[in-house]
Amino acid sequence: MKNTISHRVADFLKGFPPFSFLHQKDLEKLSEQISIIYKDKDAVIFAENDTTHDSFYVVHKGAVALKKSQKNMVLDMCDEGDIFGLRPLLAQENYIMEAVAYEETILYAIPIAIFKPYALENRTVGNFLIESYASNTKNPYSDIHKDKLYGDDLLTENHHSARDSFDLQPIKYSKKIVTCEPSTTARDIAKIMTKQKVGAILIVDEMLPIGIITDKDLRNKIVTGDYSILTTAETIMTKPVITYPKKMTVTEAQMAMMKSNISYLCLTKDGTINTKAVGILSKHDVMVALGNNPAVLIKALKRAKKTKEIKPIRARIMQLLQGYLDQNIPMTLISKIITELNEACTTRVIEISLEKMSSPPPVKFAWLALGSQGRSEQMLHTDQDNAIVYENVSDVFRDETKVYFLKFATLVNKGLFEIGYDYCPAEMMASNPKWCMSLEEWKNQIHYWITNPGKNEVLLSFIFFDYSLTYGDAAIVDELSESIFENVKANPVFYVHLVSGALQSPSPTGFFRQFLVEQDGANKDNFDIKRRALMPLTDAARVLILSHSVKSISNTAARFEKLAELEPNNSELYLSCSYSFKALLKFRTKQGLLHHDSGQFIALESLSKMEKIKLKRTFKTIKELQELISVRFNISNLV
Repeated sequence: MKNTISHRVADFLKGFPPFSFLHQKDLEKLSEQISIIYKDKDAVIFAENDTTHDSFYVVHKGAVALKKSQKNMVLDMCDEGDIFGLRPLLAQENYIMEAVAYEETILYAIPIAIFKPYALENRTVGNFLIESYASNTKNPYSDIHKDKLYGDDLLTENHHSARDSFDLQPIKYSKKIVTCEPSTTARDIAKIMTKQKVGAILIVDEMLPIGIITDKDLRNKIVTGDYSILTTAETIMTKPVITYPKKMTVTEAQMAMMKSNISYLCLTKDGTINTKAVGILSKHDVMVALGNNPAVLIKALKRAKKTKEIKPIRARIMQLLQGYLDQNIPMTLISKIITELNEACTTRVIEISLEKMSSPPPVKFAWLALGSQGRSEQMLHTDQDNAIVYENVSDVFRDETKVYFLKFATLVNKGLFEIGYDYCPAEMMASNPKWCMSLEEWKNQIHYWITNPGKNEVLLSFIFFDYSLTYGDAAIVDELSESIFENVKANPVFYVHLVSGALQSPSPTGFFRQFLVEQDGANKDNFDIKRRALMPLTDAARVLILSHSVKSISNTAARFEKLAELEPNNSELYLSCSYSFKALLKFRTKQGLLHHDSGQFIALESLSKMEKIKLKRTFKTIKELQELISVRFNISNLV
């Protein structure tokens, strides 16, 4: 007869990680050993410094608060399906916090001795438990969490997966082999190649390849007049023919061509000239296979003559991004590659727009990327944020210079729109006169924002701590940056407003760690991952890095990593912030690619329990970071 209670337990647990990773039979067997515990409101499950229990716990109904007893501060709130009390499984130490029933609660107690073999045998289970345990101590990647279960570090990003990239896939080659005998004349060879529409012909003797003739050979040897058109193949062929086995990767084929400076490879049964040819591989075949390789995409962008030719390249960049995410390549590397490609797209649009202008620029200028693109964090097709700063000119030429750059900027903004970047709803674009000014005008504008720090002025000035040069004169940008930092230094009250602004982002969660969603509008009931999760980290990183007068780093994750160097006592929190930001950016990017949008608004019902857990882990870091800023800058007494 079936144990009805244990089956109910199994049915509940299979909906939540890590139990969802177990086979049904294992889960049912485990459930027979699980105890069901009822706790009244405020009942203590375990206290701080208690010796560890022989079980860890899953909340079935109700909620459990994890607290520091001395300060009575709630560190985390566990609700349905959440795991807590993992310390005895992963560390032989007393509990470092207390667990209290926040309301009437039913718990499942999982015996550690029975469960541990499942964690050891199933690394997915083990990894989840390690991350869950680590998430209660700020940084899942902290050294103190290594060697807890398997004796190696399972928490780092899957760097070796990069070896499985597109360019390491098997190469596709042409099985259409055109051959001739050594005695065939150059004239006949040309006729054969023309009729068969091929760029190379193999010279064979008794079915074995002995040489090759390409279009280039005919141009260089026959068309030049060096040899007669009646010259035989054996005289003008390249020999010996370079052969390889048919099982080649894209990279091996590319490297082979580069090594020998050739455009065609002959593929044979065993890779030598002693067996029959089975295929021909051209440089074009390799280029097609490398279609989403960053280097190939950059070359394609440089060859683009019209803006419309860039749009399909942008689509290929998105395919590359999806491939990198699928292969779990580290987000740091993904961001760098995609940023470079996005900037290359913008640069080519700028170059094409300059060619359309009736005259070259009257003075030196710089095209600035603002916002997420300026921070090298723009992964998806989002709206444009850009500006132009140009050299100062005399009053006589002021108007015509402004007209020139506005006309040019309009072409660029239109071109960017055509390749997939929407126009900025707030018109924060270089085609807007307010965002297209001379160096002196920009200095005056930013000085005004800093010395008159209203809410709008602070928000606008945020942008000018994150910009980056996309195209043009770096010296102009450097001078503008120096001016900004001098203004901030001379006006300390502005920094107070900057700090206050960094703490204005709405909270990601409410009671019981429930996601706070939009209450009205087109995105009602959706979670805004940009405003509630990414922006708090971005704003805090900006404020903290400015407090150290670091000017050269605009990327949020890189800022936190630099802060970890500058403040060793807070390094674990800052590294956790860096990790959290990259995890959130990766999550938003995946959602955007999945739904073909910016990924900003997320329908929570579409997320799995594991996805929600991973998101909530990052929220704890946000809260601790904002607390650090509030205490450090004593913001309550300053605003």
